[in-house]
Amino acid sequence: QVQLVESGGGSVQSGGSLRLSCAASGYTYSSYCMGWFRQAPGKEREGVAAIDSDGRPTYANSVKGRFTISQDNAKNTLYLQMDNLKPDDTAMYYCASDIWPRCTDHWDEPSTYQHWGQGTQVTVSS
Repeated sequence: QVQLVESGGGSVQSGGSLRLSCAASGYTYSSYCMGWFRQAPGKEREGVAAIDSDGRPTYANSVKGRFTISQDNAKNTLYLQMDNLKPDDTAMYYCASDIWPRCTDHWDEPSTYQHWGQGTQVTVSS
């Protein structure tokens, strides 16, 4: 049974950093396109970053240069390093897994992914 569990969220001040983790079990997550999404209250879920089975990352323009997606295959864990955080980054963050090894042009669409974690809250104060 596929399970994704996020951790690492918290409250930080603007300009601070956090590293989110997504521990995968029940399958080898690194064989698939993996994504990070976020959802703020009253807003739609949006794609933040994705990484495919070859380790190639893709980022939303809003986080490019500030966030870094990576994976530790030995630990079956996906990460999202978030630097220079802004209040607009405040949201619930989710990791998700596709069933294909390559991330497509639709990597930032929630419907692309089949498995989801429960989310971890990130709050950035000004």
